[in-house]
Amino acid sequence: MTMTRGFSSICLCAIVLLTSSLSAAERPNVLWFVVDDMSANFSCYGEKTIQTPHVDQLAAAGIRFTHAYATSPVCSPFRSALITGMYQTSIGAHHHRSGQGEHRIQLPEGVQPIPAIFQEAGYYTCIGSGLTDFDYRMLPLTPSTKNRLGKTDYNFDWDKSIYDSNDWAKRKNDQPFFMQVQLHGGKLRGASVASYDKFDKQIEKVFGSITEPQSVQLPPYYPRDPVLLRDWSTYLDSVRLTDHHVGLVIERLKRENLLANTLIVFFTDHGISHARGKQFLYDEGTHIPLIITGPGVERGKTRSDLVEHIDIAALSLAAAGIQVPKIMQGDDLLSPNYKQKSALFAARDRCGEAADWIRSVRTDEYLYIKNFYPLRPHLMPSSYKDGKLIVQRLRELHAEGKLNSLSEQLLFSPIRPAEELYLYGIDPWQTRNLADDPAHKNALAKHRERLNDWIQNTGDLGPETPEVYDQEIQAQLNSTRNKQVRETYRRNAEQYRRWASEGK
Repeated sequence: MTMTRGFSSICLCAIVLLTSSLSAAERPNVLWFVVDDMSANFSCYGEKTIQTPHVDQLAAAGIRFTHAYATSPVCSPFRSALITGMYQTSIGAHHHRSGQGEHRIQLPEGVQPIPAIFQEAGYYTCIGSGLTDFDYRMLPLTPSTKNRLGKTDYNFDWDKSIYDSNDWAKRKNDQPFFMQVQLHGGKLRGASVASYDKFDKQIEKVFGSITEPQSVQLPPYYPRDPVLLRDWSTYLDSVRLTDHHVGLVIERLKRENLLANTLIVFFTDHGISHARGKQFLYDEGTHIPLIITGPGVERGKTRSDLVEHIDIAALSLAAAGIQVPKIMQGDDLLSPNYKQKSALFAARDRCGEAADWIRSVRTDEYLYIKNFYPLRPHLMPSSYKDGKLIVQRLRELHAEGKLNSLSEQLLFSPIRPAEELYLYGIDPWQTRNLADDPAHKNALAKHRERLNDWIQNTGDLGPETPEVYDQEIQAQLNSTRNKQVRETYRRNAEQYRRWASEGK
């Protein structure tokens, strides 16, 4: 379907598109690698500081997408969109960690999580680490973790029976499987000196050495401060360990004679968790790696066309010969009839207690961002963000007047521009806002209109009501055991309520 087809105009019925016809013996297994909090810092994507041979081998054996983007740069909206092939803003799953308390979220009629669709087609559905001896953190399995399902994090009500188990080993003989290998990714490094030290020991045990902090390259708006350098080098070691885990899963598939008949899709859920990465709509937050390899997939190909992560659902169903629901907003990227997209869309909404409302549209040249709450700062109060050592250090440097003007402008301005426009191809970190540049006036108007059309046509549900915000905040408070974190969360929520009452 086209990018701007109206959600309200889609027939909510069981009309489906038969993408292919495969016999039971021909049906491929489908395996996803879903990695937390990680940008495209793999050597096949140009990363120079570290090497990632196993992900590189996947790229060499299949298709590497260079312009793949998340429709949401935070876990639960991303995963809610991923597992349905729908924009999270269309199905009401766009606010992070929502629908878990008094306020419940039901999927619209006709929308199903794709594991349920795979099950109906006879597939064995599983979600775990992809290994029989290590968990999602590359730590040995224990009696309490060996049968645990992998990360789901869906914002809507769903039936756990859509997953048969945490591993494909329990399937019937010759039964094809749909497997999600969920990996901890960038979360492995933690958020404190103690967690860095602990992770360093794990890395030294596997690789013999850690990445040197001074060797890393930071975005221009982050100071080369020892705290930030070590965090980034530890993050790169999480990329190395992720690559190692991928290699072990591939070896298992080979050993079990499954690799040749398994479609593998490797991607991350959003960019690096940092001050301008995770949760935000710049490339640091939304640009993700995407690699597809397996039966019928071209080898050694690079595609630079624009793709969205919600396309993964459709292409996976199609590869298995399963009918793709017409309601699905994602597209089969591998179809011979696929028409390349001219624009991509993304959204940031409430993240924890941090109530925000940002939308973006990306074309071949431009990234346009609309801030609906421009009177709120970029680094607004957030118990999650402010719990990280790197953000705490940035705040310290800001208070001491030790940040350069670019860092102050992009990270600590008390307000944000209502509109942002970037030539992201020549401005990869999006540091020069062209929204007020007369030379780009026409481009600004076109992208503003295109975003407005998408919001209207896809039924973007927008911000929560004050009543729902209160319900969601209370649900989070009820589930937070740490007294200090709970108090910070409560205090921040009061700040957002005040801002809303003041029209900010």
